[in-house]
Amino acid sequence: MSEDATTAGKSFLTPFNIVAGIIIIIGLFVTVLRFTMGLGTVTNLSDYNPWGIWISFDLLVGVALAAGGFVTSTAVYIFGMKKYHSAVRPAILTGFLGYLMVVVALNYDVGRPWRLPYPFIMQQGTTSILFEVAACVALYLTVLFLEFSPAPLEWLGFKKVRNIVIKLTLLLTIFGVVLSTLHQSSLGSLFLIAPSKLHPLWYSTYIPLYFFVSAVIAGLSMVIFESTLSHRYFADKMDEAHLKEKNDIALGFGKAASLVLAGYFIVKVIGISEGNHWHLLGTGYGLWYLVELIGFVALPCFFYAIGVREKNLNIIKWTAAWTVLGIVINRLNVGTIAFNWHLPASERYFPHWMEIAISAFLVVALLLIFRFIVTHMPILYTHPDYPEEH
Repeated sequence: MSEDATTAGKSFLTPFNIVAGIIIIIGLFVTVLRFTMGLGTVTNLSDYNPWGIWISFDLLVGVALAAGGFVTSTAVYIFGMKKYHSAVRPAILTGFLGYLMVVVALNYDVGRPWRLPYPFIMQQGTTSILFEVAACVALYLTVLFLEFSPAPLEWLGFKKVRNIVIKLTLLLTIFGVVLSTLHQSSLGSLFLIAPSKLHPLWYSTYIPLYFFVSAVIAGLSMVIFESTLSHRYFADKMDEAHLKEKNDIALGFGKAASLVLAGYFIVKVIGISEGNHWHLLGTGYGLWYLVELIGFVALPCFFYAIGVREKNLNIIKWTAAWTVLGIVINRLNVGTIAFNWHLPASERYFPHWMEIAISAFLVVALLLIFRFIVTHMPILYTHPDYPEEH
C-alpha cells in the first residue's frame, strides 16, 4: 500500500467518523423497523403521550436552532449590517439543513407520512394552527433552499441561474422574515389548546411570544456557535473576509443576544406574575423552572454582556454554546418534561432507545451533509468568479 493511501485511510478513520458510522448504521436499521413494523415497535408513544422527542427535540428544537438563517439575512439585507455578510451563507445553510431535518423527522413521527401533503390538497382554507405551521414551514424550507442555491449553482457553474436568484435576495429575505415570525410563534400557539396538560409555569397566554423571542435568541447564539466550530474545523476553507469578520460577528451577535435575553427574562417573569404562579416556584417543577430561567436565561444574558464589554471572545463563544443548550432544555421542557405532568409516573412518557437513536441519526446525518457542503461549495469563502460578493 502506498504512503498516500495509508495517510488517507488514517485520516478517514477518525474518532468522529467511526462514531458517526456506528450511529448511521443503527439509525438505518431502526428506520427499516419504523417503516416496516410501525410506530409501536420503535417508540413509547401512546394515546396519552402522542408527541415524544421526535416532536420536542427534532421539530421544536430543530426549528428554533435553525432561526439563524432569517436572523442573519435580516441583519445584513434589511438593516444593512454588511460587516456580518460572511455569516449569511453558513447561517442560511444551517437553517436549511435544520428545517430539512424537521421535515424528515415528521415522516418518522406521523403514522401515515404519505398523507402529509393531503391538507394542502384536500382542506384548502383550514383555520387549524397546525396547518398554518405546516404551510409556513413548507414555504420557508423552499425560501431557504432558494437562498442557499447560489452556492451550489456557483459550484456547478450555472452562472445565469445563479444571477437570477441573487436578484431575488431581498424579496426572499422579507418573505422569510414573515414566514419565520408566523410559524415560530405558532409553534407556541399549539400548546394554548392544552392548558390542562402543560404545567402552569410553562403554560402561558404569552407562549407564542416566548417561542418567537427564544427562537431569535437561538438564532443569534447558533450563528456564534456554528462560526466557532467552523473556524476550528474548516479554517482552511475560509478566505480572508471570513477570517477577518469572525470577531465582529461574535461581538455584534453577542451584544444582540444579551439584549434579547434580557427582554425574554422580563417577559417570562411577567408571565409568572400574570398567572399568579409564584407559589409553584417552591415545588419540584418550580425549582427546575428556576434552573431554566436563571441558569439558561439570566446567566447567559449576564455573561454575554460581560464578554461584549470586555471584548472577550472566549466568554462569548462558551456563552453561545450554553445558550443553545438552554434552548434545547426549554423545548424539551415544554414538549415532554412538563407535558402531562399530572399523570402518575407509570403513565409518563420516556423515550424508547430507538427514538433516541433516530434523533441521533438525523443529527449526525445533518453534520455529515454540512461537512460535505462546506468542504466542496463556496460557503466559507467567496467564489473567485464572483468577487463582488464582498
